[in-house]
Amino acid sequence: MDRLLFFGRRCFKAVLVILCVIAINFALIRAAPGDPATILAGEAGAVDAGFVERIRQDYGLDKPVPVQLLTYMKQLLSFELGNSYRENRPVKEIVLEKLPATLLLTLSAFLFSVAVGVSLGIAAARRAGTWFDTFITAGSLVFFAMPLFWIGLLAIVLFSMKLGWFPPYGMSSVGADLTGWAAILDVAHHLVMPAVTLGLFYVAIYTRVTRAAALEVMDQDFVKTARAKGVPEGRVWRSHILRNSVLPVITFISLQAGHILGGSVLIETVFAWPGIGRLAFDALFQRDYNLLLAVFFVSSVMVVIFNLIADMLYSLADPRIELQT
Repeated sequence: MDRLLFFGRRCFKAVLVILCVIAINFALIRAAPGDPATILAGEAGAVDAGFVERIRQDYGLDKPVPVQLLTYMKQLLSFELGNSYRENRPVKEIVLEKLPATLLLTLSAFLFSVAVGVSLGIAAARRAGTWFDTFITAGSLVFFAMPLFWIGLLAIVLFSMKLGWFPPYGMSSVGADLTGWAAILDVAHHLVMPAVTLGLFYVAIYTRVTRAAALEVMDQDFVKTARAKGVPEGRVWRSHILRNSVLPVITFISLQAGHILGGSVLIETVFAWPGIGRLAFDALFQRDYNLLLAVFFVSSVMVVIFNLIADMLYSLADPRIELQT
């Protein structure tokens, strides 16, 4: 019952947060320079002021910003995100077409970063002060300092152009017309470089956080007691040190949820990955406000969901932690 009450209150707060994010994004986008009506008229080869005004009326751009915001909020209540200025079709359809690719990329990068980062952090802590620990710590610092787009470009040059191990761009082979397991393996082959590139930055973070937490937990009395009782060293690390070391990692996971979505914009652009990150990049330069707002809305919902999951993982990782509102 306590968990349900906690979850219900957090969902209510999450809705308020999402509404505030939508309002702020709406105001910032409308304040940005550039008029989508003028851009659309220019692409159509018409510079007539009357034609530009008709475009503004068709898309509601002639109304005051507060009225536009209120209209947009009403549309959200009915799960309508408006039409794309560029493609002249519902934004919801466009986002739903691109969303699976972004979810696949971000979840793959997330699982890779957590699994590798926690494993390296524990391995470095078990060999603290050795050359292995120094190598892992220095390596994590290098990947933490390198920009994601630079790692992506280097990966394309080395593993695609030089070695030919992975395709340089896209989500699937063009014109291959694959089905079944062949199509899944083809997507997985294209996914390796973008997912690893996006995950390397967070591998560095989770490695350092896990190592520091494990070294701290190693000095706790309950660990010393377990060893004094003759508990095997492997079980001490699995049941006592590892379980308590992942709590700071869960905290960073909730904080980094928005960052990994932001990083996907760069990665999707570098690797031509057809997700909502690249969609947002194109919509920004095309002044497609409705499409850009829809991407921001979906991204904020995903970040909130990640944070709710992280809150639940706290109590699963350590039953001593009580969920508080």
